[in-house]
Amino acid sequence: VQLQAFGGGLVQPGGSLRLSCTLSRFRLDDWAVGWFRQAPGKEREGVSYINFSDGYKYYADSVKGRFTISRDKTKNSVYLQMDNLNPEDTAVYSCALAEEASSDRDLRSGEGMDYWGKGTQVTVSS
Repeated sequence: VQLQAFGGGLVQPGGSLRLSCTLSRFRLDDWAVGWFRQAPGKEREGVSYINFSDGYKYYADSVKGRFTISRDKTKNSVYLQMDNLNPEDTAVYSCALAEEASSDRDLRSGEGMDYWGKGTQVTVSS
């Protein structure tokens, strides 16, 4: 499976971006897709994931209320709408796929993900 994340760029504080993650294929029994970010000198952070089995959506506390994850089955895509961005959101954002059932903890950390796409840079600066 190949994943491609795109949609990053430079945006001013308070602005918005929508990231897209396109997968080469979706299977009916795929478990979840998540978004992760990593800033220079920092550990990878699980930003959000969507569980396909029950529709549950996870958001890290740092983005809750500002980011929204969604899925379009017809386009094999998962999106991350990011609003009210601030400089602390600056990072490389990547998406990943969990093919099989995985715990909430493992999905948040990324350990439960099976395939990763290359990241897209998001820079929030005035």
